Amino acid sequence: MSDRRLPGPARTLLAALVLCVPPFYLDAFWLRVGLFSVAAAIGAVGLSLLSGTAGQLSLAHAFFLAVGAYGYTWLAGEPGPGLPTAVAAVLAVLLAGTAGGLFSPVAGRVRGVYLGVATLALVFLGHHVLLSADSVTGGFNGRSVPPLRLGGFGFTAGEPELTVLGVPFGAEERLWFPAVALLGLTWFTARGLARSRPGRALAALRDSEIAASVMGVDVTRHRAAAFVVSSMYAGTAGVLLALVFRRVVPDYFSLALSVDYLAMIVLGGLGSVAGATAGAVFVTALPLLLTRYADRLPLVAAPGSADGTVGPTEAARYLYGAAIVVVLLHAPDGLHGLTRRLRARVRRTGPHTRPSPHPSPHPSGHPSAAASAHPVAPVRPEEQTP
Repeated sequence: MSDRRLPGPARTLLAALVLCVPPFYLDAFWLRVGLFSVAAAIGAVGLSLLSGTAGQLSLAHAFFLAVGAYGYTWLAGEPGPGLPTAVAAVLAVLLAGTAGGLFSPVAGRVRGVYLGVATLALVFLGHHVLLSADSVTGGFNGRSVPPLRLGGFGFTAGEPELTVLGVPFGAEERLWFPAVALLGLTWFTARGLARSRPGRALAALRDSEIAASVMGVDVTRHRAAAFVVSSMYAGTAGVLLALVFRRVVPDYFSLALSVDYLAMIVLGGLGSVAGATAGAVFVTALPLLLTRYADRLPLVAAPGSADGTVGPTEAARYLYGAAIVVVLLHAPDGLHGLTRRLRARVRRTGPHTRPSPHPSPHPSGHPSAAASAHPVAPVRPEEQTP
């Protein structure tokens, strides 16, 4: 069967064109759902590289998201250095990578459940610091996030007034394009890393540390490097989340957020960039959609209701918890693996499948026809010994 798929550059260009369309047709709610999903996808790709490719369990993703979000807010705001917002965003990502580097000696020597428990301490420590360092974080009430500005252009409503093709561009429309650009950069770097020599070393490390060390892989250094790279992806997602939220509060960056990210990569498929993105969209968009349509759904109460029914956030957790159970039972490699198998099945059973090159042993339905088509060589008579 001939492969009629578009070449790689054409698919990339087509995806970029499709992703540029939503600001011209969707309202602010749907764009906000998309922005939250893009930010979650960036963080999930980083965690997928750590847990899926390198085989390391981490529950500290919420901590590194907080480092990126609060790092940008403090570096670009007042009180704080008041740096240009683009510089503050880059420094916040580097700050998250530095935090991962400080923890990397532990990540390089501890593995499995022990690493998960060790990273769990970072979440509680980070939450305590966010609540107590009022001069930097604003304490329990958090801080307002300075809007992103590049030159004289502000990524917020009305700075300056902007209309494109008759569509007024507010904060969501303006943030959409840098968010999509960050997602594209994330895909490009993550897929390149997974296919590179360090990525293959991490995969070998995940399968067998002993075999990897025999092949010359520095186990400690590669595991520590994977933790640093994952924390930088999380810092990037934290900066984007802060820009979309416009206010950062400590309670958002809790253990529940880390569990949500684990759910994203398990649902999507460990080690898959596309799977992590799909899982992030599902886990992020579901509670937002349930909140919007709570009054039209059975058994789901509107936010703030006190009648004892299930709220949108709880209902969303129940639903994707059930989805995780179904995936683990029937598709252990996640949505990405399920999609790959379905695509392969469609190719095998498609209308353009070539017939088998080996003819039937009885093409006309009669053994005599087969005999005439393939004559049998005469058997040489056995010679008798005189």
